[in-house]
Amino acid sequence: MLRSLRARLLASFVALAIVVLVAVGGALFVVLRGLHADATTASLDALAGSVIPQVRQAIGSGDLRGAILDVRDTLAAEGYDVMIVGADGRLRPIAGLPVGDPILSTDLAAGATQPGRVVLDGKPYLYVAAGVRRVAAAAPKALAFLTPDRSAAEALGDLGRAIPAVVLVTLLISTPLAWLLARTVTRPLRRLAAAAAALPAGGRASSPAVGQAPLPLDGPTEVRDLTGTFNAMADELDETRRREAELLANLRHDLRTPLTVISGFATALRDGTASGEAAASAARAIEEEAGRLERLVDELGDIERLRDAGAAATGLRPERLDALAVIGATVERFVDRAERDGVTLVADAPPAGFDPAFTADPLAVERMLGNLVENALAATPSGGTVRIEQRTTTIGPRPAIEIDIVDDGPGFPPGQAERAFERFWRAEASRAGGGTGLGLAIVRELARAHGGEAEAGNVRPHGARVRVVLPRGGPPGER
Repeated sequence: MLRSLRARLLASFVALAIVVLVAVGGALFVVLRGLHADATTASLDALAGSVIPQVRQAIGSGDLRGAILDVRDTLAAEGYDVMIVGADGRLRPIAGLPVGDPILSTDLAAGATQPGRVVLDGKPYLYVAAGVRRVAAAAPKALAFLTPDRSAAEALGDLGRAIPAVVLVTLLISTPLAWLLARTVTRPLRRLAAAAAALPAGGRASSPAVGQAPLPLDGPTEVRDLTGTFNAMADELDETRRREAELLANLRHDLRTPLTVISGFATALRDGTASGEAAASAARAIEEEAGRLERLVDELGDIERLRDAGAAATGLRPERLDALAVIGATVERFVDRAERDGVTLVADAPPAGFDPAFTADPLAVERMLGNLVENALAATPSGGTVRIEQRTTTIGPRPAIEIDIVDDGPGFPPGQAERAFERFWRAEASRAGGGTGLGLAIVRELARAHGGEAEAGNVRPHGARVRVVLPRGGPPGER
């Protein structure tokens, strides 16, 4: 079995060429055999035209047998034979040949001819029967001029002389075509294989054997489609690696600060540097940083569970909720903190005709709104305002409810609003606060688990808007 694609393509061309040659050779054999048979028949017809007048004269003189024997001896030297066709249409030998099957079913007019093929003694013969004038009962019905049928051998001889030239021309034409076709397929596939082999080592661009990235789209349509799919996969892999490196860097940063605090205060407690009130303060700092680490680990676990398991496995328990009541409860939770930070936290009045009813998991909605408000309060300077808005909208064909958290902070850096939902992504320090960098990522995953979405953007002249859209009918599978 041929293993390489190039060898298989070349073998396919060879097989196709052989099939075509056999088919064309078979057709040519039939045509050539017919042409040779027609040529032989024509020569027999001409021969009959020259001999029949002599036979007619012999019939008139009564020496028919002698005349036929004289003709037979003359024609035998040229490879022809003569037989009599009796009244029953059967061949009658003069000498040497056996009685043959009937070749004439009707009377043949004097001077008329009839060609055909007959088998005598197991050998094929071509013949032309020529009618003679019947003047006596013993007179023959016709004379048959015969010669062995060599049309098949002559056709094969012609093919034997022509086929080598045809094969040579076919090879001269098909071999370059097959090589070019194989090259157009195998070259991009080899390049694709080299690029795929380089991916585990660090991506396309890291391998000098691959060349520039993305891979050029050439070759047949299927190969171009495959290359395009590979380019998209490689881009996604490069982006995933970039985000992974960024995530690890942020994770190291988030872990280093609490670990440094914990290590420093633990050392102070151990060597007695911190005592009395300082020891209590150190213990509180250790407790707070440990709590922060615990929240970080919990939120990482929440994100992985939400992203990998989907809504059905996250334990969502949808209930009929009132948006105004949920928003009011959120304001009540954070109003004290807002006052301490000097920030005004308000819930705008709903628009006219607003229907507050929707279906969702109450704990998940509470967590989403809590994360959004906490993020907005951390980004809003003293004297600023955080507003909660609500309105009716749609998500696809489904009716939905929209809740927006709008703050007076610095907003997101230009072009970076969508990145706010990436794990551990950090905006500028004035907006980053002291959180884990996972709050908005959890908001988006919870919203998508409900069949909704979370979006972010800036408002003028300054500030940010983070929006949660939830279908009124609840998570997928609840309708």
